[in-house]
Amino acid sequence: MKDKEEKKESALHISKGKSVESNINQNFKRKKRRQRTLQEFLEGILDGNRVVLSQAITLIESTQSQHQALAQQIIEACLPYSGKSLRIGLTGTPGVGKSTFIDSFGQVIINENRQLAVLAIDPSSQLTRGSILGDKTRMETLSVHPNAFIRPSAAGASLGGVARKTRESIILCEAAGFDTIIIETVGVGQSETAVHSMVDFFLLLLLPNSGDELQGIKRGVMEMADLIAINKADGDALPAAKLAKRQCRNGLHLFPPKASNWIATTELCSALNQTGLDRIWQHILSFQNQTTLNGYFQKHRQEQAKYWLEESIQQQLKQLFYQHPSIKNTFTTIERQVVAGQLSPFKAAELLMHSFQEKKSL
Repeated sequence: MKDKEEKKESALHISKGKSVESNINQNFKRKKRRQRTLQEFLEGILDGNRVVLSQAITLIESTQSQHQALAQQIIEACLPYSGKSLRIGLTGTPGVGKSTFIDSFGQVIINENRQLAVLAIDPSSQLTRGSILGDKTRMETLSVHPNAFIRPSAAGASLGGVARKTRESIILCEAAGFDTIIIETVGVGQSETAVHSMVDFFLLLLLPNSGDELQGIKRGVMEMADLIAINKADGDALPAAKLAKRQCRNGLHLFPPKASNWIATTELCSALNQTGLDRIWQHILSFQNQTTLNGYFQKHRQEQAKYWLEESIQQQLKQLFYQHPSIKNTFTTIERQVVAGQLSPFKAAELLMHSFQEKKSL
């Protein structure tokens, strides 16, 4: 009896609880978000709606056939409203501070009553195809400004880290009212050729101690640059930055004249201290004014359109080739013979093309 009373008075005694009815609708089913129509996308983009613009770019980057079909319709609808921006390509050696530079330089542009869009290309892992997409977080000031739009995109398996759909994204950003667009590449490499084919002005960022690095930069990258900026030119690094400026300036004199008749030069800047950025912006405006007057600006845009026409044809032909049933059935076998040294790569390609053309003619 005593034991029963002790158990009753114990703090561990649990009383029977009361049942409470849930206020959650048991019949609730999560509705699938309705896909916007072409007209809704067009109206949203032309109104400068950032959410609609982001969704449209996502469609462009999608690999699903139904998304690609709608994306192409959106691009064609926006095309008449595009082409009125100043496109700036930005590259630089690893660690040069591209994101910090854009964050500071973007404020200079916005202070000129401009609308800025930044298309930042993030490198993708060659193993997992994953991408961090951290550029937006590094541009703390610009990412919250109402006159700026930052879109990080994974590079994927495209050449040199340049997103395959960046040019189409430019068209949408221009239709949305952005008059200045910066395209940031993942770093010095093969990607610069693709970026140069979609921008008006090409800016190369280097570090103060870039004497040895100049040896590692491809001649083509230096030739493409319309301006070289030595970033982090502050504090103890200032003397080294001045030396790098002289070295770059001497190097630029060795290149042949540009088709634009623009004379490339070198500037010092510090994105952290926000110095020298105004001079860089004035160089860009001078370039735009000079090339507009001599006709190069528009001619270069036309040449870029032809370039991307040819690129698109090559990409579609390549896709058509590898997806062809005959190629799918024979490619692995022929590839194995090439690897084993039983067949030359050239003869193998000839056999595959013959098989492709034969099936296509039926």
